[in-house]
Amino acid sequence: MSKKLKIVHIASEVAPFSKTGGLADVSRSLPKALKRLGHDVIIITPLYGRLINKQENKLHLVYANVILKVNSQEEVKVSYWQGYLMSGLPIYFVECPEFFSKHRHIYGSSRENARFMVFNVAALKLLSLLKYPADIIHCHDWQTGLIPYYLKTEFRYSKTLEKAKTVFTIHNLIFQLGHNWWEIPPADKDFGRSRLPHLANPALENINFSKRAILSADIINTVSENYRNEIMTKSFGQDLHRILKNRSDRLFGIINGIDYFAYNPEKDRTLAKRYSFLNPAPKADNKKNLQKKIGLPVDASIPMLCTTSRVTFQKGFNIILKIIESLLKLDIQLVFMGDGSKEYITPIKRLQKKYPTKLIWLPFDQKKENLLYAASDFFLLPSNHEPCGINQLIAMRYGCIPIVREIGGLYDTVENFDPAMKTGTGFTFKTGDEMDFYSTIVRALENFKHKSIWTALIKRAMKRSHSWEIPAKKYLELYQKALKYKK
Repeated sequence: MSKKLKIVHIASEVAPFSKTGGLADVSRSLPKALKRLGHDVIIITPLYGRLINKQENKLHLVYANVILKVNSQEEVKVSYWQGYLMSGLPIYFVECPEFFSKHRHIYGSSRENARFMVFNVAALKLLSLLKYPADIIHCHDWQTGLIPYYLKTEFRYSKTLEKAKTVFTIHNLIFQLGHNWWEIPPADKDFGRSRLPHLANPALENINFSKRAILSADIINTVSENYRNEIMTKSFGQDLHRILKNRSDRLFGIINGIDYFAYNPEKDRTLAKRYSFLNPAPKADNKKNLQKKIGLPVDASIPMLCTTSRVTFQKGFNIILKIIESLLKLDIQLVFMGDGSKEYITPIKRLQKKYPTKLIWLPFDQKKENLLYAASDFFLLPSNHEPCGINQLIAMRYGCIPIVREIGGLYDTVENFDPAMKTGTGFTFKTGDEMDFYSTIVRALENFKHKSIWTALIKRAMKRSHSWEIPAKKYLELYQKALKYKK
């Protein structure tokens, strides 16, 4: 192993403390994997005052009422709290009630850029207070995008951080700042080089954090190899494809993993019956248990299809709604778990009243998510774009076979089933056409009828390794590349 590195992960959400999606899982699991590989790792995240209980999470105050100079004219008062993600892995929380304790939701403020600008400065200030001479500062998604920029500008003379290199991970390029980038008038767009406006200046809300990170970071990566190639094209590049192509020599793709300790059907105490790839038969007991709980007819032979993703256009719900009534005429059960757009949830609820024995919508519940994977036979994700996606990885871990579009990280992680060759871990389709999706579901349902074929497919999907060990080692290789670059 190369020398022990000092690594800082900075993210707007870290499971189990705060979570809206896959970012929180990555910012929990990757630091843990790096720690297990012998490196010195710390995490920095906001303290959402109405979501994170200090007592329950055993947080203790390390620095109180620190005056933070956001720029030459503005100051903000912050405090820092510390807890542990696992033994030997400290996580620091930035407390600033004005910006992070007003609402029960992590995102959605009209001053989103101002909030995360303060967080970015506060994270760098904390490293100075801790005298933590980081080798790598790993910044996750747009909310941390000013950190690479600051290290090349306002913080370039910091003695503590003089050797630090930055890695910026794009988890989803559609999110670049605190509101939709495409709604900004051309005259107000951020070109990434000007001085940052003050907190009180409305122009701050148009600063493109992701663009500044891409221009300034030592290494840029995204969460699958296929998505890395896609975002350098006009179709998927979200108006940043040119600068990404210009920096393609520093742009890499590493597929996400999942925490095999957190997602393990053999040891998962939330399940009615635990099981493994050696004996997946108890999945049927989990299906009957869930059917009973949510009011569906109890019958393990009925194929159950599920979704657990956000109910949005990105996840392909426009395609799902086009075929949902045709699906419900088949002998199936369909369970949606997820929050999101009323544009899709409202018609799903309407159909639930029409097909009460076949369709259920549930709000997202992290504690019940694994129950749904364990009970279901199929997982649907016909995304319109998908950087990586970890839902399909968790689904396979629980023997829930994915039906996905060949796009982004879904292309990299789900191998199309071939009955002749006895290969594959799921069912895939190429286009955004709803009939392509529908025929793929029918193909999957036909294979479900053949017990020996189906059991072999479940075992193969469950055995496919998607743990964080291999991605973590690939990140270490990226870190070594970053360390070789000159200031």
